[in-house]
Amino acid sequence: MIDDLDMDLTSVVAEQRDPLLFATVCGAHLYGFPSQDSDVDLRGVHLLPAADLVGLREPEETRSRTWVHYGVELDLVTHDLRKFVRLMLRRNGYVLEQLLSPLVVHTCEAHRELAALAPGVLTGHHAHHYRGFAVTQWRLFEKTGELKPLLYTFRVLLTGIHLMRSGEVQAHLPTLLDEVGGPGYLPELIAAKREREHGKADVDHARVEADVERLHTALDEAQAGSVLPDTGAAQDALHDLVVRLRLEG
Repeated sequence: MIDDLDMDLTSVVAEQRDPLLFATVCGAHLYGFPSQDSDVDLRGVHLLPAADLVGLREPEETRSRTWVHYGVELDLVTHDLRKFVRLMLRRNGYVLEQLLSPLVVHTCEAHRELAALAPGVLTGHHAHHYRGFAVTQWRLFEKTGELKPLLYTFRVLLTGIHLMRSGEVQAHLPTLLDEVGGPGYLPELIAAKREREHGKADVDHARVEADVERLHTALDEAQAGSVLPDTGAAQDALHDLVVRLRLEG
């Protein structure tokens, strides 16, 4: 059972064709602002048999499925272990949030080993991921006027700042407000978002834009002063882990 969700998702794991190394809840539930009608974003890693990778057929490295389970829409996306690790090494903060999500549906020793290696891929360049994500979400907010992309904008900027300062991946917006700080109106926006998934943002656009720009500047400064390295140090260890788990099957 997931503490933030009143539903048992273990059957979802049992239905998968290949074993899952982990499955976690991400999206709005992880970020701390789910709506009453939010779908549940499940993310994880599956392990393809070695034969699927050495034969002539293209391997199914990414699987995606959306369906209704006990009246709730579930969105499940999993990557094969090798693809997931390659994404980790491309300075992709999103997959690290999936790997380290505290909302765990399924885990095993391999998941714990993979998570233990996550700090070894963190670099100062991860700021680019969060900066770019924030720009994309801000453009979506300007187009739709909805709360969701606005909260995403603030969330990713604060996650990036926190990561640059502490070396820790933290995706939960209310926690980030406590640890990093942010505009005082964000708790009200979080409460409004919980009422409606696609509700409009009743905000002073000029004020919000100025706050977003301020956080972009804070992210730039945090990156410049970060003690995170320029390159990760876990590539060899991750390679060895992928090989071992693949051969163990």
